[in-house]
Amino acid sequence: MTLGSPNRQAHIFISDCSDDEAVSSSLYEDFPLASAPVRQGFDQSYCLRYTPKNFTLLTGWGLFCMAVGVRTSDLRKVYSSSPPLAAAGGFIARADAKGGKQPKAQIPALDGLSLDVLPGEIFGLLGPNGAGKSTTVGVLTTRVRPTSGQAWIGEHDVWKEPARVKHLIGVVPQRPNLDFSLTAREILIFHAAYFGIGSKQRNERADALLEKFKLTERASQMVRGFSGGMMQRLSIARAMMHDPQVLFLDEPSAGLDPQTRILLWEIIREYHQAGKTVLLTTHNMDEADALCQRLAIIDHGHVIALGTPVELKASIPGGFLLRLRFGNQTADLLERLQSLAGVREVRAADSTGADVYADRGGSLIPEIAALAANSGAELSDVHISEPSLENLFLHHTGRSLRD
Repeated sequence: MTLGSPNRQAHIFISDCSDDEAVSSSLYEDFPLASAPVRQGFDQSYCLRYTPKNFTLLTGWGLFCMAVGVRTSDLRKVYSSSPPLAAAGGFIARADAKGGKQPKAQIPALDGLSLDVLPGEIFGLLGPNGAGKSTTVGVLTTRVRPTSGQAWIGEHDVWKEPARVKHLIGVVPQRPNLDFSLTAREILIFHAAYFGIGSKQRNERADALLEKFKLTERASQMVRGFSGGMMQRLSIARAMMHDPQVLFLDEPSAGLDPQTRILLWEIIREYHQAGKTVLLTTHNMDEADALCQRLAIIDHGHVIALGTPVELKASIPGGFLLRLRFGNQTADLLERLQSLAGVREVRAADSTGADVYADRGGSLIPEIAALAANSGAELSDVHISEPSLENLFLHHTGRSLRD
């Protein structure tokens, strides 16, 4: 059976063996296309074996289970915390004369978040700080219990089968949480041992990952002396040590230099090409555009846009965003801007600004300047940008991803 595009094909054979020996010689039956992940960009013959527990794919890169998807349904998370100091006087007032407790503040982090990440997909959660990205990852990785809703890794309910889920996932937190009393190699070895990987295999994996992440020369050194970029690389290597089917990366390139960021992106792509599912959070538009096959843009705990980067950018009205600043502006000025040829949408940014979505960019400026002058409003600043994820977020929320 041949799978994949005409230029990128793979041949898959299925065997009916029920033990742990992979059999590549017998052609037993065709395996459905929708169920089999194919490493894109490589011409390779694969052997698919069947065991009572799972299907396993044998490739030139080793054995791995079939790709696993991720799903959430109406996730809600509300945090409770003490209220801030009283605005007047800087003290917390008593709730009553008997010393009763004050009601705790309710802070919603997720508000009915539903996602469906396909098996073998690089999926991104894009949004500003506080949007709910890290909370979503926390729920999916068994670290944060939701107030309501459900989450699944493959067919496993995250909160009903947490032990099974933990074997399927690898997690890289937003901030490295490495044990400073261990060397880089010991961190990898101990992690693999925790997941029951044998001595020979875990040593081989540690060597391979240290080499891949350019850490071989520092393998025997304590990590307390590592730079931030080195700690981040080691954190990702640790998450890959037990060969998880789903890799969670929370702001993976935050604080990294450009060279390290490019290395990280290459490793993520390679890991994904082995049939793995990758879910990453970011507020870096370049990273989301370069890595993700699909994106969910979230704000205030719910999805405001979903699709491929190309689809999302194409959904912006017009094709250009012109951010204008006037000495003063009126409702009449905004109406007259809307009447210009090629202008799709005009929004007041504040008392002196306007965002204009249009089919053209620079050629529109003389007309805008003339219109402003005739209206008694001086055009003081113009910024033109082409379609981007930043502009998409701005269009939906009225504010920047960096706000």
